Amino acid sequence: MPTPKKVQEVEEISQMLSGATLSILTDYRGLNVADLQGLRAQLRPHQSNIRVVKNTLTAIAAERVGLQELHPLLEGPTALVVAMDDPVQPAKIINDFVRTSRILQIKGAVLEGQVIPASEVERLATLPPREVLLGKVVGGLQSPLYGLVGVLAGTIRSLQYVLQARAEQLGGGEASAA
Repeated sequence: MPTPKKVQEVEEISQMLSGATLSILTDYRGLNVADLQGLRAQLRPHQSNIRVVKNTLTAIAAERVGLQELHPLLEGPTALVVAMDDPVQPAKIINDFVRTSRILQIKGAVLEGQVIPASEVERLATLPPREVLLGKVVGGLQSPLYGLVGVLAGTIRSLQYVLQARAEQLGGGEASAA
């Protein structure tokens, strides 16, 4: 019979997995409390957190939210990094920490409901921030519109010059003053 504390923990992990844009499973073996607190402090401004979880409870929670593919990743000590908003920045923070400390190891992740390998988390970390990507999309959409406006303005300007020249021919320049 599961204890109320374990039931509550499974519920919390289920909510984290289902509500997050990115959940990274890491092996935290060798990570001390100071490093863990430092990592939490780096993640907090990006609406992210890291939490040490029990594999059995995480497996139950993963099954509840339809992520059975996580089961092979749930071996050894596991810490779960959860990003509620932009997935890129927390991935960069974790990837940088892995590269500099050589303590933490990425096992895999869940991105928008899809299980991805550790190599994809590293690729995700190389993406520019969301705002930069949105700026590029908007710029790409604006460019053809500016071109269209330029072409239409040029056509109207040409028509204006033709009409003005014709009016000068017919009226001897009097029509252009009007």
